[in-house]
Amino acid sequence: MFFMKQIITDFTTWSRNIRLFFIANMLYQIGTGMFSVLYNLYIQGLGYTDAVNGQVVSIQSLATALMFIPIGLLSDRSSRKKMLILGALFSGAALISRSLLEAKFGLLSLAVFTGLFASFFQVIAVPFLAESVSKTDRLRMFSYHAAVSLAAQVIGSMGGGSLADLLQHAGMAHLLSLRTVLIIGGAATLASFIPLLFVSEPPKKTETAPLEPEILDPTKAAHPGKLEARADFKVIAQFTVAQLLVGLGSGLVIPYLNLYFTNRFSVSLTSVGLLISLGQIMTIVSMLIGPSLAARYGQVKAVLIFQMLSLPFLLVTGFTHLIVIASIGFLFRQALMNAANPIQSAIMIDRVPDRRRGIANSMTQTAFMLGWATMGPVQAHLVTTYGSYWGYAITFSVTGLLYVASSILYYWMFREPRSSSTISGSSV
Repeated sequence: MFFMKQIITDFTTWSRNIRLFFIANMLYQIGTGMFSVLYNLYIQGLGYTDAVNGQVVSIQSLATALMFIPIGLLSDRSSRKKMLILGALFSGAALISRSLLEAKFGLLSLAVFTGLFASFFQVIAVPFLAESVSKTDRLRMFSYHAAVSLAAQVIGSMGGGSLADLLQHAGMAHLLSLRTVLIIGGAATLASFIPLLFVSEPPKKTETAPLEPEILDPTKAAHPGKLEARADFKVIAQFTVAQLLVGLGSGLVIPYLNLYFTNRFSVSLTSVGLLISLGQIMTIVSMLIGPSLAARYGQVKAVLIFQMLSLPFLLVTGFTHLIVIASIGFLFRQALMNAANPIQSAIMIDRVPDRRRGIANSMTQTAFMLGWATMGPVQAHLVTTYGSYWGYAITFSVTGLLYVASSILYYWMFREPRSSSTISGSSV
């Protein structure tokens, strides 16, 4: 409640642009949240097999991943406001159309279409917010953005399921109730373009990232533009490598948590859904606590602390035989690991100049999704070979090793230099 009051208080002090963006983003996330929780049931209700559901999910994810880098490059060179409006319009139209079509070709085609435009909000939101607030307010704003986005998705998914149940209890047919809620979700996503129409285009800022010492050498400054570009993409590559390691580790565990709980502990799908919702709520709280930890220890150290604290809970979840311990381990791992995400966004925005922020955000997200995409066969092989206990224990352990490697590499690449006052004080 304290954090909700703080958000409401801060909301009244934000600029008009920020308030309008948050309203648009909430509509967008509520709509997509409603859609994501029910669409696979809708496909099932049409009589299609789980294989078709898998094809729809895979082709949409692939289309989103393929668009990350082009959208990042385009957003750095054009109006981010206009691209957000286009993303909202076409995403909403695609979701409504998907709610009405029944032929397999239409399901797959519109999955591609949705995936293409889903990348707009994912890539552009962080650079847009960075342009709209001062440097000192970025971390807190990114934390609010991540927390509010997740909260809106929870509201959408829980509200969509409840509304579908309510319509069925009122006598509406199963398939029609799903279709009705999906249309409402698509309409909410479509409506997110309206607040964006009243947003003022933030001015492009001229911040530059610090150059490497060799680039500052006048003997090597014959082509400053090329040298600056090289420095920019070196930093982007560092962020991308660190995110790839996290994606590889996450891809071994996170997509299969529902299977982990059902296979090892034989719990119901309803219980798994409740547990995942609780994890999202704890993540929201931890994201709002993140700026306080960053202010005390520094942003890079805060990322390291959050990620390293999550590791014992990850391992406990992988090795325990008790559902209560596994649930507690999952909740704390979820909250601690994801709490670092807004802080990492702030670090990246600070280290990358405005002209590269779109491509930087898109490359890190692409790396993460590639990690998820490549680990599926590995996870399946380990669980099939070693069974539901040791198979998951091994995957959780490998994920822990990848998280440790990512955290250490991240700290080594981006640690803040000690200030001169600190150095002089330590030498006394």
